[in-house]
Amino acid sequence: MNSTVTLANWRLSPWNRWAFHHVSDILPVARIAASPAPDSSLSRAPYDLGGLSFEDADGQAWTIAELLPRTETDGFLVLQDGRIILEWYGNDLIATTPHIIFSISKSVTAILAGILAERGKLDPEAPVTRYVPEAAGSAYGDCSVRHVLDMTVNIVFEEGYLDATGAFARYRVATGWNPVSDPAMDSDLHSFLVTLPRGAGRHGERFHYVSPNSDMLGWIVERAAGASYAQLLSELIWKPMGAVTDAYVTIDRLGAARTAGGVCTSLHDLARFGEMMRNRGRAADRQVVPATWIDDILCNGDPAAWARGTMAQLLPHGRYRSKWYITGNDHGAYCAIGIHGQWLYVDPRAQLVIAKLSSQTLPVDDDIDRLLLKAFAAIGRHFVR
Repeated sequence: MNSTVTLANWRLSPWNRWAFHHVSDILPVARIAASPAPDSSLSRAPYDLGGLSFEDADGQAWTIAELLPRTETDGFLVLQDGRIILEWYGNDLIATTPHIIFSISKSVTAILAGILAERGKLDPEAPVTRYVPEAAGSAYGDCSVRHVLDMTVNIVFEEGYLDATGAFARYRVATGWNPVSDPAMDSDLHSFLVTLPRGAGRHGERFHYVSPNSDMLGWIVERAAGASYAQLLSELIWKPMGAVTDAYVTIDRLGAARTAGGVCTSLHDLARFGEMMRNRGRAADRQVVPATWIDDILCNGDPAAWARGTMAQLLPHGRYRSKWYITGNDHGAYCAIGIHGQWLYVDPRAQLVIAKLSSQTLPVDDDIDRLLLKAFAAIGRHFVR
């Protein structure tokens, strides 16, 4: 244990450089077991991408080799047609060490929901209260699971990562991610979720990024399946896709999983997850996720709701469906994004998967996000002649 890292500073620089791949030393977690006899063979076809050049939004030239240290990267892995062509590490991260993926957790949770939907255990069009009756009277009391999946719940909540006293700060305390400095703020995750108020207007009209939606989705998934999130993720995804390293998820003081942002996994297994997505839910010879759920993500999502939201400037031609960002670029690329620089980017046309783990100083840095999208697109173009 690094004695300088505490519950109060673990997400702040420079402590985050150690903390993000030692989360289980700081917070309580639940284990997500990997396959007991995993297929550990991610084949390799090394390719020198370091010198690949691209331009940022201002026309300044960059190379991939320059990009990685300057965007506070901890791990970077590129798969092309299922083979590792580039692998890079910083801040003492190694291939088998779980690193927090923050809001990529949301995208993982939504894939779990898709498996349950295909098995008839979860109806995306059903009201949230079918699975979580405790949500009656809150913002979730009259919305559907689909509204939760697509971040179109009309809810009064702002995603203020630097908020020290408001609703987001209370949320962080409820998840167990912040120390309890004020006893009046002490809570647990599920109790906090059902206090969130509804906004005026209808659900479904505007993309509004709210992390508690994805914790609610995790609660819905557990109720629908009658099992814990960690157990479900292990049995339905991690083991079937051949994960090599146990993952884990942070839990609150009562054991509720932080399904919006608490999953921690190795770089290799994150890339495996991306490769499974690229292959429409298949891993090796096994259909792990229904192909129809992947197709729905890629083909649906409301562009008008996205355009009314606060993130349209990042992806002007984008959409959002089941916790995945559809870029709208000419390669049909889509991605999962987490704060502090976590990315899982899939480019179907270039047969490309890019996984990036980071310890960026700021939770959100729009300039870096735009820079990374330029870099990922350049890598994709390089493989489509």
